[in-house]
Amino acid sequence: MKILFNNLSKKSRQRLTLSIAFLGICSVYGQEKQQDSTKVEKLDEVLVKAVRVDAKSPITHSNVTKEDLAKRNLGQDIPMLLNFLPSVVTSTEAGAGVGYTGIRVRGISSQSTNITINGIPYNDAESLGTFWVNLGDFASSTESLQLQRGVGTSTNGSGAFGASINVLTDAVSKESSGEISNSFGSYNTRKHTVKFSTGLMNEHFEIAGRLSNISSDGYIDRASADLKSYFLQGSYIDDNTLIKAITFGGKEVTYQAWNGLEDLEKLKDDRTYNTSGEYEDENGVTQFYDNQVDNYSQDHYQLHWNQRYTNQWSTTLGVNYTKGQGYFEQYKQGEDFSDYGFEPLNFSGEIVDETDLIRRRWLDNDFYVVNANVNYKDDQLNLILGGSYSHYDGDHFGEVIWAEYASQTEIRDRYYDGNSKKNDLSVFSKANYKLNDKISLFGDLQVRNVTYKTTGTTSDIVEFAIDKSFTFFNPKAGITYELNTDNNLYFSYARANREPNRTDFESNENIKPEQLNDFELGWRHKKGNFTFNANTYFMLYNDQLVLTGQLDDVGNTIRTNSGESYRIGLELEAIIPVTSKLTLQPNLTLSTNKNKETVIDFDGELQNLGKTDISFSPDLIAANAIVFQPIENLQMSLLSKFVGDQFMSNTEAKSSKLDSYFTNDFNINYTLKTNSIFESIVFSGLVNNIFNVKYVSNGFYYTYDDTWSNPGSVATIEGAGFYPQATTNFLVGVTLNF
Repeated sequence: MKILFNNLSKKSRQRLTLSIAFLGICSVYGQEKQQDSTKVEKLDEVLVKAVRVDAKSPITHSNVTKEDLAKRNLGQDIPMLLNFLPSVVTSTEAGAGVGYTGIRVRGISSQSTNITINGIPYNDAESLGTFWVNLGDFASSTESLQLQRGVGTSTNGSGAFGASINVLTDAVSKESSGEISNSFGSYNTRKHTVKFSTGLMNEHFEIAGRLSNISSDGYIDRASADLKSYFLQGSYIDDNTLIKAITFGGKEVTYQAWNGLEDLEKLKDDRTYNTSGEYEDENGVTQFYDNQVDNYSQDHYQLHWNQRYTNQWSTTLGVNYTKGQGYFEQYKQGEDFSDYGFEPLNFSGEIVDETDLIRRRWLDNDFYVVNANVNYKDDQLNLILGGSYSHYDGDHFGEVIWAEYASQTEIRDRYYDGNSKKNDLSVFSKANYKLNDKISLFGDLQVRNVTYKTTGTTSDIVEFAIDKSFTFFNPKAGITYELNTDNNLYFSYARANREPNRTDFESNENIKPEQLNDFELGWRHKKGNFTFNANTYFMLYNDQLVLTGQLDDVGNTIRTNSGESYRIGLELEAIIPVTSKLTLQPNLTLSTNKNKETVIDFDGELQNLGKTDISFSPDLIAANAIVFQPIENLQMSLLSKFVGDQFMSNTEAKSSKLDSYFTNDFNINYTLKTNSIFESIVFSGLVNNIFNVKYVSNGFYYTYDDTWSNPGSVATIEGAGFYPQATTNFLVGVTLNF
């Protein structure tokens, strides 16, 4: 198979979202407590049972608890809190972890990472990406999460294509409680959180909630964020029934920083410079539009009913409705009338066909989901049968809210208007079977049908009519062999198929789905407090949708089919108790990630580059946590992260290279037990990048033919943009628990 990259116009560059992962301070994958299958499970945990795996499953995974998240939960988004997990790379557009953040696992982009919340799909149905900015302070309402690397187990929503993260929100609390949390830090970053729980009333009912506000000026100039969010749940529970009604959501207003920095001199000498909103006034003086913002709200409504009939049989039903609505606003200078459907104006014989203007590009969407699962479990067999159906209905439209020359437009006219509908139906059956005391078998079969239909026009006023249907069969199988009480080996095979997203279809109507065959072989060792895990993976792709490094004019990443490609890697992680007070928690990923053959059109000629690196896929990722706990209530941690060289293109272009970086953070937590109004007072501190490293973790690369300035030329122009990350910065916080 060959990979062919056609040169794209400079206007069609896309924002690249860099994905990142983290090693939990006190939890690494496979370290959850072993559960006796004869014991009654917690009903809260059944919410995510259909998409999670346990410690002995042949699926490579990491578990992160509420306690792990709390140590660093001072305002940064969830991807940043996961930065030290194996094979993870994270980035943030504003540079300091608040606002638009992204996570990649094994080089897998955010569009290929499946996210569920209480088993409900969270990925945007069209872009397939995850916008954590809409979940401000969600870590404060998270009971636990599990990150599965590789294809993992069958899940709901868009298929996992290299990684999945499933989140479980706060469990029912038996005791009443309250929490007031405030933190402050660099770049005028602030987080204010109030939480409460009534505890069980009449032994059956609980109401709990949270209100949060996070704001930051950002490391990058003007890259401010104002994130308001809430979480509210009402629960009914008895010995065999759990019913939860949950609503959560928020509103974000962030100043745009997705342009990155293309000027290498500024990257060196003025790395916080932000070109968003930049224009020249009538005197030729550079100015910045003050409302160049992204303004979006998203509200989720979930209803869950878990019913246990016996210790063997239980069912789960989940229903979800999500409402999303908002826009991003831009000041544009010297825009052609034709780009907005305007008619030229004639002023006394002088034709005017361009104007300065302010535009808003809107999204208005509704998302409905129904999940249903039935589970049978005894000492030998754990069987789950389930299904999920979702319907997405989204409007895309644009308005010009001001123009120097407005032609014949009227207020609220839409210069483009389109609609998209997507239906996703999947059914699966998965089972763990204990063959004997040594061998456990795992099987998982999923059939998924996706239909996607669009009408209307794109933001370029081009007709956009897609009518596609895909049916995927995703089988998975594995085996776990218990060598002894301290060691087990596992092997698994999984196939994943995944549809293109909206941006893929906009750039190429005939783009193909991608397919992955994933082989995983691992060894888990645990003796006392010492843990060591090793995993090798071999991921074979057909028509993988890889990031080209380019962005479109609104910052979306552009992808293309790469023919045949592969990822081969070794993942190592450990928990090493040096003394009773000192623990080391290292992890290391070594990998090679290749397109088998890459052909490009450059300077008017096709060039075969042979085997090349897959974009945004470093060969080396490493992390370590040195955790020191001198007394019971005091913990200090030095967190280190190394990410090797990587390319932002699939052509290994020198100008697309991101240099390796090595950063260190320092985290401290002290809990003061009191006998007064408060049960405890928790003091937290975090210093990021303590050695003041100037590094870049994300960016974009583009090429275009220089025909507009030099007609007849076959020269190819290339360029790159970068997202600088913050130098030394800090956050401190106090949490009052009562």
